[in-house]
Amino acid sequence: MPGLRSSDAALGAFRRALLAFYDDVARPLPWRDTRDPYAIWVSEVMAQQTRVETVVPYYLRWLERYPTVEALADAPLDDVLKSWEGLGYYSRARNLHRAAGVVAEDHGGAVPDSFEGLRALPGVGEYTAGAIASIAFERAVPAVDGNVRRVYARLADEPRPGTAEVRDWAERVVDPARPGDFNQALMELGATVCTPRNPACGGCPVRAHCRALAAGTVEERPAPKKRARVRKELRAVGVFVRSADGKAPADAPVALLRRRPAEGLLAGLWEFPSVPLGLRAADRAVQAGVRELAADLGLTAVDGPGERLDPVPHQFSHLHVIYRPWMVAVEGDVGAGVGGTASDEPVRWTPLHDPGDLALPVAQQRIAALAAARRPSSRSFE
Repeated sequence: MPGLRSSDAALGAFRRALLAFYDDVARPLPWRDTRDPYAIWVSEVMAQQTRVETVVPYYLRWLERYPTVEALADAPLDDVLKSWEGLGYYSRARNLHRAAGVVAEDHGGAVPDSFEGLRALPGVGEYTAGAIASIAFERAVPAVDGNVRRVYARLADEPRPGTAEVRDWAERVVDPARPGDFNQALMELGATVCTPRNPACGGCPVRAHCRALAAGTVEERPAPKKRARVRKELRAVGVFVRSADGKAPADAPVALLRRRPAEGLLAGLWEFPSVPLGLRAADRAVQAGVRELAADLGLTAVDGPGERLDPVPHQFSHLHVIYRPWMVAVEGDVGAGVGGTASDEPVRWTPLHDPGDLALPVAQQRIAALAAARRPSSRSFE
């Protein structure tokens, strides 16, 4: 067995050492005080690609608002996305909401208690299914995340372990008596001791089993992945403001927000209308793009070129966007048929200082804050 001596005694010692480590120093996280499969499910979804310290307050607020699967299934998607606002990777929230509907409708509100049943739910992958099955239901199945992959790579001194290889190992070593604690112990080890940089090997409870430590290759395991090229994009953003009665802005202007498509990046969230431009676009091009946006939406710009707001850069996993917001006073309303039907509610005027229940991505929140701190320009369109 890679990373461990092959005897049953060695495997038993490995399990005991890892579980003792977990019992002694595991972080006191709120989802570790429950066996409620729904609560554990929520925590696992939130913690994917997000720091645990960030997750805790979201998790507590979420369970207060959606304490059961049925409560989540019954909630409007807009409310769910608003509750998720700031956690990023919003597809996780949409999938969780959709899967809750399946559990409520097809399983009577009872979260499936097997790996296979969990895996069949929308958006539930192998890791999440294994984590819920082992932690909530004590099923002896693995839960392989990035932390576990790194631990295995060092134990086995393997630079590029394959997914099947790591899962096969994790399945063989999981403790059948305490599978949930064991899986959490492996993840805890990777998160707090066997870290990507500067691992604390001297305090590792299973260092006697680590081939990379013996070989002096810990810092090289796993080998770094080749980074995908990040695409860059510049977008002209129209911050169109008016008074609530459709006239030019008063002291409490409202701004136009548009819902993003139901599929793809930031699906279903709200944003200020925008249009892509060349990366080297000057202010004049940004202003022209915003003017075209206003015309396409059927709005009449008044008090002219408006006001340039500070650029807002934002890094997605595969895309770097620079938003160039331009605040413009307008009159009128969005033209009929723009962006969808009334039932789709593709656009909405909302108070500039408070978008209310609309879920805005982080970059859009920053644009809203910039706009709220300024007043629309009194100059006229060129």
